[in-house]
Amino acid sequence: MGTYSAKDIQVLEGLEPVRRRPGMYIGSTTSTGLHHLVWEILDNCVDEALNGHCDTIDVRLEKDGGITIKDNGRGIPIDIFGKTKKSAMEVLFTTLHSGGKFSSDNYKVSGGLHGVGMAVVCALSETLTAVSRRDGFEWSQSYAQGKATSKLKKGKAVRIYGTTIYFKPDPKIFPKPDLNIKSILEQAESKAFLNKGLKITVSGKGEKQEFQYPNGIQDYIGKIIGKRPALTDTAFYVEKDDHKLRLETAFQWTLGTETIIHSYANSIKTVDGGSHETGFRNGITKALRAYIDRRSLLPKGITNITGDDVREGLIAIINVYLQGEVEFQGQTKGRLNSDITSQVESVVKHSLEHYLLENQTMGDRIANRVILSAQARIASRQAKEAVQRKTNISHRLNLPGKLSDCATTDKNKAELFICEGDSAGGSSKQARDRKTQAILPIRGKILNVETATMAKILANTEIQNIISAAGTGISPKFNYSKLRYGKIIIMTDADVDGAHICTLLLTFFYRCLPELITSGHLYIAQPPLYRIDSGKKMFYALDEEEKDRIIKDLGDRKYEIGRFKGLGEMPAADLKKTTMAVESRSLIRVTISDCENTEKTFVQLMGKDAEFRFNFIKERAEFVHDLDI
Repeated sequence: MGTYSAKDIQVLEGLEPVRRRPGMYIGSTTSTGLHHLVWEILDNCVDEALNGHCDTIDVRLEKDGGITIKDNGRGIPIDIFGKTKKSAMEVLFTTLHSGGKFSSDNYKVSGGLHGVGMAVVCALSETLTAVSRRDGFEWSQSYAQGKATSKLKKGKAVRIYGTTIYFKPDPKIFPKPDLNIKSILEQAESKAFLNKGLKITVSGKGEKQEFQYPNGIQDYIGKIIGKRPALTDTAFYVEKDDHKLRLETAFQWTLGTETIIHSYANSIKTVDGGSHETGFRNGITKALRAYIDRRSLLPKGITNITGDDVREGLIAIINVYLQGEVEFQGQTKGRLNSDITSQVESVVKHSLEHYLLENQTMGDRIANRVILSAQARIASRQAKEAVQRKTNISHRLNLPGKLSDCATTDKNKAELFICEGDSAGGSSKQARDRKTQAILPIRGKILNVETATMAKILANTEIQNIISAAGTGISPKFNYSKLRYGKIIIMTDADVDGAHICTLLLTFFYRCLPELITSGHLYIAQPPLYRIDSGKKMFYALDEEEKDRIIKDLGDRKYEIGRFKGLGEMPAADLKKTTMAVESRSLIRVTISDCENTEKTFVQLMGKDAEFRFNFIKERAEFVHDLDI
């Protein structure tokens, strides 16, 4: 037994805890955490704007991989702080829990609360330079990995105020320290939307855009809705300010089924929602219920209106500004915990209900939209129950007839391959490991669930077979514990038709079994398109590009190229080695990193409106050089 004593205890000083455990402060060292550094500095600039001291922010990506963020606020204080004999600037960049936002004397409203943001950025930067313009001069100081590398320098005389911060993320912390211009443009645009009149300019990597919106989130809601058909001509807009809480929200119903709610607190995007979003959801639900009851619009057969009924097709932005102590969940501020649910609910409910009663033509239109959602919910539930009664998926005897099941009952070892056609199914059965790999052939291209009713979806034989094989059922009776396979693998031909079938299957899983995607159970197999034989050596290529690279690497050596017509034509040995054997195959796990863009992509590319697809093809046609028809 090893010894464990006081000498084994470590006390990390300064900013060393941040460098040792960056995930505690920025969430991760992936691209998300990397860009969180940018948001920390940008949010400080926005805090100056929120308090009336700044109206212009400039963001510039530098060629060396760093970024410069400049504002025309008050500038960082540079006088000596307390007994430290250090300037306030140095304290802010090198000491955790230091800042001017712990009281409301200098910042009545702010997104920065914990006094760690600037110090964390400094700690995780290879180099950082801060410039403060105040008190008639330009003051600068440099840092590296959380420590000052120069003294505070007094520069040229200036009449303007403001702060400029340049930093370069440390490659020792971030495996891929490449800042994404698109992410920064999106963040800058949202900040400009949330702060009326604030001008934010972003430049770098060949891009330069300026964002400034006089109508704030009313302009924002219009951009999000875009070409979606809206139920009303204009969005609802509510603004309430009682000094301690300022609430601003804009929302509008569309004819689609997707729901998008963006929530913000003190200009910080709360990706996980919180009390303000809960209050908003409760408010609109109670307002619509009250209006429908007052107008006696509820038809027979519907006993209640749910929150999901009300929110179907809703696009909304809710932004709150709080003074004093604001409670977020964690340093990354993903969720607002401040207890303001009842305040937001009251404002939204009374404002919306009053407006609907004053404009009953519009009110009835929205109410009927909500009632239709309720009717669709009830019809969908009945259809699902009918299918589930017909196929008792929990019993092995009722599994699909075409399913060649595996021997193991351990779902963590079991894999289900969904392949196209009986021919591919035959080859797959020969290539599989019978102990752990099951094969389910499907007939050609399944139904596009994006454009079909739930009743039609559940009446489709191929879809019934997939649901039965998976074992979980679907919402509202989805049961994760009954999942039969730890990996569900879409295995289609490496051609255009195969890609189309794969897309249809992805659409089905995204709409009907999203839990399997979010839990990491859905995969896409990578069968090769080509086989290249050179002497005794054999190579496989997934596509034209890989084939060309292999041929180039072969140089002057002789070779023969064979193209696989499909999985059904591929020898079982090749299929096993390249696509199914655990030790040699390559799988793509299906994940969702951006919910809003994922939703938008499925709606546009798989939905009923052909205009989006037409424009998509038209814009990208010039990039297609070898179309497989």
